[in-house]
Amino acid sequence: MDTVAATVFRSAAATPHKPPILTGRMPPYGSSFARFPSNFRFTVKQQLHSSVFLPRQGHRRRSLVVRAAASSPESFESSSNKIAPLQLESPIGQFLSQILKDHPHLVPAAVDQQLEQLQTDRDADQQKQDPSASSTDLVLYRRIAEVKANERRKAVEEILYALVVQKFMDANISLIPFISPDPSGRIDSWPTEDRKLEQIHSHEAYEMIQNHLNLILGNRIGDSTSVAQISKLRVGQLYAASVMYGYFLKRVDQRFQLEKTMKVLPSAAEDESSARQNAMDDTRPSGAGGVSHVMSHPEVSTWPGGDVSPGGFGYGIKPTRLRNYVMSFDSETLQRYATIRSKEAVGIIEKHTEALFGRPEIVITPEGTVDPSKDENIKISFGGLKRLVLEAVTFGSFLWDVESYVESRYHFVLN
Repeated sequence: MDTVAATVFRSAAATPHKPPILTGRMPPYGSSFARFPSNFRFTVKQQLHSSVFLPRQGHRRRSLVVRAAASSPESFESSSNKIAPLQLESPIGQFLSQILKDHPHLVPAAVDQQLEQLQTDRDADQQKQDPSASSTDLVLYRRIAEVKANERRKAVEEILYALVVQKFMDANISLIPFISPDPSGRIDSWPTEDRKLEQIHSHEAYEMIQNHLNLILGNRIGDSTSVAQISKLRVGQLYAASVMYGYFLKRVDQRFQLEKTMKVLPSAAEDESSARQNAMDDTRPSGAGGVSHVMSHPEVSTWPGGDVSPGGFGYGIKPTRLRNYVMSFDSETLQRYATIRSKEAVGIIEKHTEALFGRPEIVITPEGTVDPSKDENIKISFGGLKRLVLEAVTFGSFLWDVESYVESRYHFVLN
């Protein structure tokens, strides 16, 4: 198996910031693990009239002023030029949505200003709790502070999302819109962006992504035209899992590239024969039970009609330097790198995936399994499935980048 990828998904389920979308039991599908949340709505209900003044207080800086007055939310949602499937709801989110549409190059400056204001508001709230106040007043202060903290958390979520979308725009890549079938029943009518998506990643990271694709598509990796009928829920699970994999992959690749530049890579990462041996070991049946470790890869399961690789789920797994580097981690380090650091990032994965695939109707039978009669099947080519996975991995990679950027300006990561 691809032990690294399996550890990523198992450890994500163990993290205190685990997304509900990734943790439900799906017994009919063996190692399936995703559950979509049922308590989100994505309707924008208020009009936006916002201004962002870029100069900071106490400093004489450029006098650029960014102003946005959005049209009605209904007209924004019905626009054929939607740049992302998720509609942002908070005043800051709506403001950034308008900036993304009209002046995307101003998004970083607008974000910096909003983060500075959020920090100012948080500092002010922390100073408002007067120790001499009565117990009733303290309860009220704390409740108000809790409401404001939730508002700030939602604003940070939507700032993260806006920055991820901007990175896609900078790369001239269109995000896949809401999944809906065309008259023929197929969903993958979006343009092919595979080449652009591949170029986003380092050479070593893309080798790992190719292994990820081989585990999912098997011997269909080169077949872009054949169409399969697949559970929409399972494709949504695969998308969310691939976002998590991209987040993990960018995190370890960042460390790998730094150590490679400083010439301090561990010897195991430089040993190609060791990497090759690890790859062979991962696809060899284990002594207990005789089942290959790769079978525990969470998002890998047999497609309808038995369309899996003739060599089993280990088909196409190649030794790579980055993979060997990750295999040299101890369990504690691997667990830490496989953990999504913030609740806000988890929330974005949940909401973006639901905005893309919709909210499924999941019915649990008395036996604890999912009633398959409520699941919707979709038609998608293997080329379209590859495009979905590549976008998801890239989304996760960008999410790591923007989470780190925002954290450097506004502390919100707790671990």
